Amino acid sequence: MKKKIPKLTALLVLTGLLTILHSCQQKEAGQLPPPEVEVVNVIQQDVPIMREFVGQAYGQLDIPIRARVDGFLEEIAFAEGTSVKKGQLLYRIDAQPFLAEEAAQEQRVAEAQTYLVNATNELNRYEPLVKINAVSQSDYDAALASKEAAEASLKAAQANLRLSQINLGYTVIRSPIDGLIGKTEADVGEYVGKEPNPVILNTVSKIQEIRIRFFLPETDYIALARVVDMEDVENPPEERKKRSNVELILADGSLYESKGHIDYIDRNVDASTGSMLVQASFPNPNRLLRPGMYTKVRIELTTAENALLVPQRSVIELQGQYSVYVVDDNNVVSARQVKAIQKIGDLWLIEEGLEPNDRVVLTGLQKVAAGVTVNPSQVEFESKTNQ
Repeated sequence: MKKKIPKLTALLVLTGLLTILHSCQQKEAGQLPPPEVEVVNVIQQDVPIMREFVGQAYGQLDIPIRARVDGFLEEIAFAEGTSVKKGQLLYRIDAQPFLAEEAAQEQRVAEAQTYLVNATNELNRYEPLVKINAVSQSDYDAALASKEAAEASLKAAQANLRLSQINLGYTVIRSPIDGLIGKTEADVGEYVGKEPNPVILNTVSKIQEIRIRFFLPETDYIALARVVDMEDVENPPEERKKRSNVELILADGSLYESKGHIDYIDRNVDASTGSMLVQASFPNPNRLLRPGMYTKVRIELTTAENALLVPQRSVIELQGQYSVYVVDDNNVVSARQVKAIQKIGDLWLIEEGLEPNDRVVLTGLQKVAAGVTVNPSQVEFESKTNQ
């Protein structure tokens, strides 16, 4: 016959087993080794301070194509977005009204020539007669005045004829330069040359070199003037040394392959904005850059001596605040808030919050927290980018 174990006894036994199990788990947990992390020393070196400014691209030449006479657009002789040559036909405006005007002016020239011939013949007849007093002096003077008036009328008629021929020539619009032409602002059949119809029909741009225009504050201009040869900027373009020390950051964040040079600084600071217009030029052999693009211009304005740098991987950003984990001599981790002011390649430039001998956690950030003891492994950080 089996003996029944009292419920109280069974409960005590179960509680004891759970207590023993919990004690074992706590003992095992207390024996876990400290997490292994990689740490690097804060890097200290001289660093060029770069500033970025938003700029807009313009062609080396941007020539607007205008209708200099008004009329109906009769022909578009180019493909939009392609290269055109100097003198190439672009547009043709209906020339019939201008041909009619030219014919009318030719008729007026012929009439003026006939009037001049008659006046000249009349004067020639009067010249020998006035010498023998066969005609009065007043009749001779009237004939002379008629000849001079005929000459003036002929010159006026010829000038009007030339004007009509010039206007007729304006009905044919040709490219003024070799360049890239854009989208036409008028179609065949539209009346052009007067508002509200388009006056500027298109733009031809020379883009072998691209100009980037941007504005910088007065304080930054002073820093720029200290690093740029102002006399060289003021020299004629063909005499400039063109020191290529300006970088261009494209809209996708990539760095443009060629550096540019400052070639224009405006004469004055805009009183309403406190900024100054600056222009930098960049070579554009593969036509990657196009007029109208928005980019960022990066310029070295000064150098920070003995600056402190840490890898970007070590920096934690949360709502605009930056912090790093620092390991002290006892291998205890502490969180340190820092002031990160600029990215230098794959490093952060730190202005406040770190000392030159600090060790910061490079890998294993998810394993650590403030107050945790770690097993640090000292490594040498190798930058993957050119600073």
